[in-house]
Amino acid sequence: MGDGKTSSKFERVLTKRDIFVLAFGAMIGWGWIIQSGYWINVGGVTGSLFAFMLGGTMVAVVGLIYGELASAMPFVGGEHVYSMRALGPIGSFVCTWALILGYVGVVVFEVIALPSALAYIVPGFNAIQLWTIAGEPVYLTWVLVGGVSAIVMTYLNYRGVRPAAQFQTLLTLVIALAGITLIIGAVANGTTPSSPPFGGIGLTGVFTVAIMTPFMFVGFDVIPQAAGEADIDPKTLGLLIPLAVGFATLFYIAVIWASGQSMPGAALVESSLPASAAMETLFSSVLIGRIMALAGIAGILTSWNSFMLGASRAIYALAESGMLPEKLGVVHPEHNTPTNALLLIGVLSVFSPLFGRQMLIWIVNAAGLGLVFAWVLVVISFLLLRRREPEMDRPLKLPYGRAVGAVALVMTLFFLGLYLPGAPSALSWPYEWGLLLFWVALGVGLYAFSENTDAEAHTELPGEGAD
Repeated sequence: MGDGKTSSKFERVLTKRDIFVLAFGAMIGWGWIIQSGYWINVGGVTGSLFAFMLGGTMVAVVGLIYGELASAMPFVGGEHVYSMRALGPIGSFVCTWALILGYVGVVVFEVIALPSALAYIVPGFNAIQLWTIAGEPVYLTWVLVGGVSAIVMTYLNYRGVRPAAQFQTLLTLVIALAGITLIIGAVANGTTPSSPPFGGIGLTGVFTVAIMTPFMFVGFDVIPQAAGEADIDPKTLGLLIPLAVGFATLFYIAVIWASGQSMPGAALVESSLPASAAMETLFSSVLIGRIMALAGIAGILTSWNSFMLGASRAIYALAESGMLPEKLGVVHPEHNTPTNALLLIGVLSVFSPLFGRQMLIWIVNAAGLGLVFAWVLVVISFLLLRRREPEMDRPLKLPYGRAVGAVALVMTLFFLGLYLPGAPSALSWPYEWGLLLFWVALGVGLYAFSENTDAEAHTELPGEGAD
């Protein structure tokens, strides 16, 4: 089968820079601009930094494992390919479907976040209230802006991966410059406001912030999803994953510290855009705060762009393997993009603003659980393949691989436990658990009604024979 079905239909057009920027831009997107006040308020500056160090360490270790797997199996679909080889069809579907929850969650998050940013910049933007959901009003202006933007972003990805990557590079530069400006302002003008070092609630505050970190770091795994479109050698592809995670961790730590030098968390959390409020305070300039808000819009678009790409490739990989309806595996003959998978995500995006701003927190937490669960299965796949296929060609082979895998498994299972009932940071009922149950039911239904879910349809794996 050579490169496998999941790689032969795509063109290898992405450079090292494209791949790095896709991942880094996805990880440092919008979340820190809108959520930094919440983090500092519930965890304190010290607690938030500790939470991101904890989350960054976990993701970095998982990223190393992804690096080896991506170098050994550089095919579109990433996690689907690894888990298929190690766990078989059902395990692979569960892993990939959980991952898609995280990816689609990011896309939906950004659709709602964009009008939230515009409301900070444009006076009177919140106009014509339609209804309320969980106490939050839903405005017609939000629905229109979010819906139209969803159509534009879907079209951009429909036209091809190369234009999407070029768009990503420009916007990632804008976000990085905004973060550096915030840090400079904190160094030059910041003071340390008096507040409890751990938000006054100890480890509960740290864990409350920590369960949000997987959602903030998700993006490194866009690299394996786009591996079949990368024009770089497998070893370099693998190394780019932990490199992107490391840079993103440093970025988050720096901007959280900088925001904490402007005002107490209780004041930051009152702003719809805490990073913009921090910038205004540090530079004593409303204009600079507005510029930060524009950078926030760039952050929204980078994450949105990356996860449209990642989610569509994951859906395509499942359809190509017969685990989702065959039509979701159609590739455009001219643009070489998974057309129907993109259109499905686009339709979900268009309707998401109807549910209002409160949906943001629910999505972050529910999608975070899906991501960590998928990472657990990827780590298990790594350990199984190390034992079963020791002679597999691994251009980037981790030293002490089984020990690294064991550490990754302990860390991911620990994070998984933070979401479960009984933990101080457990998901809430009915909204967050309701989202998860809906996603599980949808996955079971689609799997059951797919045309080729028998075992024989999966005996030939993507990339089989590559080693």
